[in-house]
Amino acid sequence: MGELKLTGVNKAFGALTVLHDINLTIEDGKFVVFVGPSGCGKSTLLRIIAGLEDISAGGIEIGGRDVGRFSPAERRIAMVFQSYALYPHMSVRKNLAFGLENLKFKRSEIEARIQEAARMLAIEPYLDRKPRQLSGGQRQRVAIGRAIVRNPDIFLFDEPLSNLDAALRVQTRAEITRLHRELKTTMIYVTHDQVEAMTMADQIVVLNSGRIEQVGTPLELFDNPRNLFVAGFLGSPRMNMLKGTVTAIEDGSVAIDVGYRIALPAKLDPAGARIGQPVLAGIRPAHFTLSQEEGLPFIVQYHESLGTETYVYGTLDGQSEQIIIHQAGHFAPKAGGRLFLMPMPERLHVFDPDTGLALPRAVEEPRRVHEHA
Repeated sequence: MGELKLTGVNKAFGALTVLHDINLTIEDGKFVVFVGPSGCGKSTLLRIIAGLEDISAGGIEIGGRDVGRFSPAERRIAMVFQSYALYPHMSVRKNLAFGLENLKFKRSEIEARIQEAARMLAIEPYLDRKPRQLSGGQRQRVAIGRAIVRNPDIFLFDEPLSNLDAALRVQTRAEITRLHRELKTTMIYVTHDQVEAMTMADQIVVLNSGRIEQVGTPLELFDNPRNLFVAGFLGSPRMNMLKGTVTAIEDGSVAIDVGYRIALPAKLDPAGARIGQPVLAGIRPAHFTLSQEEGLPFIVQYHESLGTETYVYGTLDGQSEQIIIHQAGHFAPKAGGRLFLMPMPERLHVFDPDTGLALPRAVEEPRRVHEHA
């Protein structure tokens, strides 16, 4: 069983603590992505799970077993590294077989596992080649195959696509996702690329400065970020932040002014806001509508047209903070031109600028289920 449980995990290198009180449970069979900026502790946490780093405090369980004192070989995990880590003098077949030979597997069992992994990864034609005769994508598939043949309880991936070009990253990303569906084994994947996180994960763990900021499905984190860090990190392009003030609280509704008054019915808990309170209103580029004369005055700097969609960059009139808007299709406003932006009230995210936390949301009434006789 590949359930993983981390309880109060801390890691320090001398006086420097790099992981702070990590508490996390990953269910068996889930694809979980650790994401965060460089230096946030995600690779260190992966190495701790693998047994390549000791913990300073806390506990680690895999499949209900306390593995804190187990060696990497005893933890029933397999790790895929960014650098492939293939033996250059060995053929692909020998690279796949090497670990099993050291574990004294029978030759027939080794060959059966090699053939199954080669089938899954479409590397049968390359079994007798050396790594230097393979492309980067083929080498990465061999590295993944070396993990598959071990039949682990948990797969660990440490930024495995970083060395691939953009097109190959997209292809290999799809192959890993397909592989997870076929194997149904727990996979933990480390990346700094939030697009990989959003497209691959069942659950995302957002890390920052050695702490877990938020855990949830990709859409939960995208639609309901709990703080400014998560809001700014997930989503490409980034979320826009507008300075504003709470101007009214009435009839269960909160209104804010960001240079344009926006009523937020059933969006915020009125008990969690006060009139005159400064706020930051987060709005994603796709969540503006355009108006001829009403809304926030926006001065166009330049645009990027991708054919099927367009990103427009500019500033609000009299402000210096850059704002990004997204429009479907080809849209070519002139540099220096003026547009009027209307944020979609139901898609606005409101944060306390002092704490960085999202303001409390109103509790939605449960939907009624209509019974039919």
